[in-house]
Parts: sequence; C-alpha cells; structure tokens
Amino acid sequence: MPERPLFSFFSAAALIVAGTGCRQANKAASGPPPRPEVIVTSAVQRDVPISGEWVATLDGFLNAQIQSYVSGYVVRQNYREGGFVHKDEVMFEIDPRPFESAVDQARGQLAQAQGQLAQAEGQLAQATAQLELTQINVKRDTPLAQARAIAQSQMDSELQAQKTAEANIATSKAAIVTAKASIQTAEAAVKTCELNLGFTKIRSLIDGIAGIAAIQIGNLVSPSIVLTTVSQVDPIKAYFPIAEQEYLNVSGLTKTGRGDGWMKRDSATELKLLLADGSLYAHAGRVYFTDRQVDPKTGTIRVVATFPNPGNILRPGQFGRVQAVKETARGAVLVPQRAISEVQGRYQIAVVGPDNRVSLRSVKVGPRMNALWVIESGLQPGERVITEGGARVADGAMVTPKED
Repeated sequence: MPERPLFSFFSAAALIVAGTGCRQANKAASGPPPRPEVIVTSAVQRDVPISGEWVATLDGFLNAQIQSYVSGYVVRQNYREGGFVHKDEVMFEIDPRPFESAVDQARGQLAQAQGQLAQAEGQLAQATAQLELTQINVKRDTPLAQARAIAQSQMDSELQAQKTAEANIATSKAAIVTAKASIQTAEAAVKTCELNLGFTKIRSLIDGIAGIAAIQIGNLVSPSIVLTTVSQVDPIKAYFPIAEQEYLNVSGLTKTGRGDGWMKRDSATELKLLLADGSLYAHAGRVYFTDRQVDPKTGTIRVVATFPNPGNILRPGQFGRVQAVKETARGAVLVPQRAISEVQGRYQIAVVGPDNRVSLRSVKVGPRMNALWVIESGLQPGERVITEGGARVADGAMVTPKED
C-alpha cells in the first residue's frame, strides 16, 4: 500500500489551526453585543388637582305639569309648542258654556236665599210689633181684670196673643239663621262655579319652555290628564350619582376624607360640563344640593348641580359628564402613562439606575392626569423611568438611556 506524503498531514493540521485562529480573532474583534437603547424621562413632583367625572342627566330647574282643574272639551290651544310661555299665560281653553250656566244657577240660588232672609226679617218685624201691642194690652187690662171691670176671658185672650207673638219672634229668628246659612252656602257655590268657569282657561304655572301638547282640540279632558309640561331651564339642573365611599372622601366629613367639602351648597368649586359630543360647555356650574339619602340598590347618592343656560340651549333629558376638582394631591410623583405596564392586575414600571441598569418595580398608581399618572408608592421623584423600549429589556439588564 503506498505511503501518504507527510506534507499532506501537516497541511491539514495547519488549515485547522488557521481556521480556529480566525474564529477567535473575529470574536475578539466583534466584542460584546451593544446595549439596547431606551427612552427615559425623570419622575416629577408637584401639587396636582385631582378631578372626578360623573355621568349626569339634565332636567329643568322647575317642571310644571299643566293639567285642567275641571272636565270639559278643549276648544282652543293658545301657545306654540316648544316656545317660551310666561306665568299665567293662557295655554288651553275649555268650552265655558256649561260652567257659565252653573254660575247663573248658583247666583239664582243665592238670590233665592237672600229673598228668604228678607222674608224672615219681615216676619220678625211683624211678630215684634204684635208682641209690643199685646204687652200694652196686658199691661193696661191687668188692673181692670183684677177689679172685675172686664171679663176674665178677654184677659186670657190677650195673654195668649202675647205668647203667640213671642213664639212667632223665635220662629222668625230661627228662619233668619237658616236663611243666612243658605246665603253663605249659595255664596260659596257661586264662588266655586266662578272658579270653575275661570279654570276653563288653563294657564301656565311658571315661566319656561312649553312641551308638545298631549291632547288635541275637541278632546274631552279631566283633571287626571297631563296636557303638557312647562320647564324652567335657565338655570338648568344636572343630576349625577357618586359612590357612597367617594362621597365620604370628598365631602370632608370623615378623618380619612381629603376633600374640601366641594359638594356643599355654598362651595365655590366650579363644575365643568362635557356635552354628549365631547365639547366643553361654556358656563361653569355650582353644586345646588346633595340628596338626603344613599340609594340602597346602587350604593350611590345623587348630587344636583345648576348651570346657567342663556338662550335655553340645554334641554331636559340630555346627558353629559360633570367634572370637578375633588382634592389637591400635595407633592405627587408623576410619570407618563406609557411608562406603566399592567401585569396580571399589578402595575409595573422600569427604572434606570445611575449605572444604567434596569430595575423592574411594582408600584401603586393613583388617578390619571391627562397624559400623566400619579404614583402613590414605589417611585421617588427624579428617578428615571423607561417610556419607550422597555419591552425589550429584562430586570438587571444594562441599557443605553436617552432623555425624552
């Protein structure tokens, strides 16, 4: 078998050694991988007003249901639906003819009672005159009867006439009392009928915006039927519920409460109103009152605010969001919201130390303030937090930070 040349063995060995040396040289030349670049910003500390926001429903400051006091047929509608009406302005008219007849009848009964009184007073005068005459006759004839100058029967007749006159006087006085009572009853009936006649003109109870009529001309209406509604909408009320615990905190009623009592009626705290389209209403409102009780079904209490409404732009039934500054967080630590991540219900933040090493921390977050988030614990003012690139680094990794 022919022998292999020695140079072939040494050539292969030289190639292996050369390849290994090249790899080591390339590895030494490339060095460690570069540190990932991240965007950092420093946590700031300042006093922050903490605001709350609640869903609100608008309603009229006063809402008057317009109803008839009497039953009858509607013959006229005098107001423009959706327009402004003044207090005591006639909105509807009911056919007045039956009520006019009732007034005439009541007045006739009053005249009859007055006639009965006059008759009773005449009878009283006549009975009084008869009594006076009989008293004169009895006084004159009593000595004669005692002296037997006149017959005893004549004296007995005169005494009987005196008793009859006294009885007639008593009867006449009773008739007068009855007639006066009848007059009072008749006068009350006249007033009632006149009131009912006046109620055929259905008037607005307040100044405000009138709603759509619930009836039409020719309908028979009764006191149980609501004809329309008039609402005073300047100012307008906004109703919004807040949780019981929040109420205790912001009302300043408890030791743990941090609020300044902004829900009190005399509070100077201004309220903002965001409309359904997201726009901010131009006029600030005030708290008007807080309801007397907590709703046991929802655990909330209703707060009522009022907002100026020039031009009656806002209307009952609209929805919006009421905003108010509940308290001021003194020396709050703030970071951008994008620096915070949520992991299984816990909030986490990546902090870059002075040596550019990343530390992942769990923090307790507070309320949000636009693009910033209040950190209640777990972070000190001035510490640098990662706002971009934090997903690429692990705890303890070295990074190259760049200021935001």
